[in-house]
Amino acid sequence: MNKFAKAVKDVEKKCSELLKTQHYTLSTLPEKMPSAGIYVFSKNGRVLYVGRTNNLRRRLQYHTRNNHNQATFAFLLTRHRTKNKKASYQAVGSRSDLLRQPDFKLAFDKARIEIRNMHIQFIAENDANRQALLEICAAMHTEAKYNNFDNH
Repeated sequence: MNKFAKAVKDVEKKCSELLKTQHYTLSTLPEKMPSAGIYVFSKNGRVLYVGRTNNLRRRLQYHTRNNHNQATFAFLLTRHRTKNKKASYQAVGSRSDLLRQPDFKLAFDKARIEIRNMHIQFIAENDANRQALLEICAAMHTEAKYNNFDNH
């Protein structure tokens, strides 16, 4: 079996393990957590977002910060809910511009609060290549609503 085929097989097993892990919220995260790994946000039993990081605790907390570059999942939720799905690389419609709009900012703040109460699952994974494969595997397996692997 070649190296890639073995990695894919191992990742599928680890994906299954991830989806069986304990559920937490940001306020109930255990004191001891792995540094690097894959995490899943879910609500009402439905996986909404899968991410990967080299610092799990910090990354999970960042998703609720009042910063569009750190709270990327909250910003993505807000884009969908306010029908501002298309990214703009111009001043008008940019992330900063959207956050200056009162309705968008209010929706962003609500999304950050909502994420604080979502269920979180995670599993350790230190290897960057396996993290990428595991993120894709978990997002596809669960049909995570807010994961998108399109190019920009």
